[in-house]
Amino acid sequence: MATETSRLFGLVGKDIDYSFSRSYFAKKFKDQVLDDCNYVNFDLQSITELPNVLEKHSNLVGFNITIPYKQEIFPYLDEVDPVAQEIGAVNTVKVTEEGKLIGFNTDAYGFENSLKPLLSSRHKNALILGTGGASKAIEYVLQKLGISYHFVSRNPTSANEIGYGALNQDLMAQVDLIINSTPLGTFPDTERCPDIPYEYLTSNHILYDLIYNPSETTFMRKGRLKNAKTKNGLQMLELQADRAWEIWQ
Repeated sequence: MATETSRLFGLVGKDIDYSFSRSYFAKKFKDQVLDDCNYVNFDLQSITELPNVLEKHSNLVGFNITIPYKQEIFPYLDEVDPVAQEIGAVNTVKVTEEGKLIGFNTDAYGFENSLKPLLSSRHKNALILGTGGASKAIEYVLQKLGISYHFVSRNPTSANEIGYGALNQDLMAQVDLIINSTPLGTFPDTERCPDIPYEYLTSNHILYDLIYNPSETTFMRKGRLKNAKTKNGLQMLELQADRAWEIWQ
């Protein structure tokens, strides 16, 4: 149980009982014998509830942000790290001793360092499934790595977005990396998956799913059955969490 003398950390999101972060940091605090640290979920129905959380918990040192508030958090921040500003999404906030909120993005760090071991020189073209807050960090990393990409959206609105109906055999043969940044397939709706033509996947494809629960999503399983290389988002999550911890210190 957190006390006002302890250092409090948390996760801000909506419907986040499934979240990895609370158990991950609980184990970290136990392993490092950080008896004065606690990590809790702040399950908010609206980001407008955030000021009440801050007022109630004066010992809050920092917090993570997940769906659907990675972009909605911006008006509440006093400062934004340049990388997070460029990405356009924040998933980590440091609360200063003066009570100022500084936003960072550690998703990009986690994604880049978990993706790189999978890549070879032939990986040049990617599809990013979804256009939400998580996709912004993916876009940033692909640009940094020199990998061309298109967003895939149910309702394309820009030149770099295509609809799911456009994913024909020719296009699927041109891409070698497909990243799912949508929540489709997350526990408990594990049978759901993005509506892509899985029949055109081959051993040349990498399917990376930001989801980590379940450990193998339907998206990944369908890729594996076509001999594609697959990876879930657990390592990305661990890396971004450790980077967030460094920021809070």
